[in-house]
Amino acid sequence: MKVDYIIVGFGLVGMAFCEQLEQHDKSYLVFDNFSQQASKVAGGLYNPVVLKRFTPVWNAQVQLPIALRYYSRLERLLKKSLQVDLSILRRFHSIEEQNLWFESRDHVLLKDYLAPTLVANANKEISAPYQLGRVEKTGKIKIAEALGLFEDYLREINVFHKESFDHAEIDPDNSAVFYKGVETKHIVFSEGFGMKNNPYFAKLPMVGNKGEYLIIRSMSLNLREALKFSLFIIPLGDDLYKVGATYNNQEKNNTPTVNAKEIILQKLEKVIKTDFTVVEQMAGVRPTVKDRRPLVGTHHQYANIHLLNGMGSRGILAAPWAAEVLFQHIENQKALPAEIDINRFTY
Repeated sequence: MKVDYIIVGFGLVGMAFCEQLEQHDKSYLVFDNFSQQASKVAGGLYNPVVLKRFTPVWNAQVQLPIALRYYSRLERLLKKSLQVDLSILRRFHSIEEQNLWFESRDHVLLKDYLAPTLVANANKEISAPYQLGRVEKTGKIKIAEALGLFEDYLREINVFHKESFDHAEIDPDNSAVFYKGVETKHIVFSEGFGMKNNPYFAKLPMVGNKGEYLIIRSMSLNLREALKFSLFIIPLGDDLYKVGATYNNQEKNNTPTVNAKEIILQKLEKVIKTDFTVVEQMAGVRPTVKDRRPLVGTHHQYANIHLLNGMGSRGILAAPWAAEVLFQHIENQKALPAEIDINRFTY
């Protein structure tokens, strides 16, 4: 059997690369063992502003339009609405934070995203004594639903293999890669934190950062926008909200913990004043990198083995752009941006 590509790993960035292949009529197979959960538990927000100190998200001005076009194509392919218009309100902790908001609006990369007037808090169930700032041009993607629908599509066309990929079975060649009877021109690894078990790329400096979320139900919260303070509260509909996330670079597993739940609840109870119940807790390890930039490129020794990984907590924005960049690099020999090229590291 011959295909143009094998993709190993089907999270946010693996799905984005599959869509690139669909656009360009390339044949492919996908392998995934569902060991990585970061994409499926992610909050799904896209947001061009780092809301801790009101600074621009790296490369957001390039990534945002590419991402929005990608999600629109995905909706057409999957015949499902996946994009939700959703503003983000930033709760201020002090007058100093209000002042910083207005100072930050002078930045050329932020003036279109930070609203010029503050929002008075009209929700009696939210404590916001210093008012709120509205972030423009934000939204939410139904990522878990998108991944499920795309997986269904891949199964229908008989290219999805739910199994662990055996790296030892790869037989690299100058003109092709052979794997268990399949000949492919290229193999792209998008395994998330699972990359640490990949002998071709395991030495790259992926740190990994475990994040945990809660799903809560509140009949009276009535929050219509996403609310950001030390956590995010993201409306899901039907009185459900996703709340999180934690950041833990010590644990590298998908198991929810009591400690993370307690941390989230302590922070949440300082801001909302109404009753709620915890419906679910979820966890996943984000594929974060030492220098906070993606890992994209071609193996220094094997010209047909490639990596697409390391989106961290910004995969909603970064994944569509990175997938496009890698595809153009492979197919049309376009140079990779130096800040994401894996060959910035020794491995």
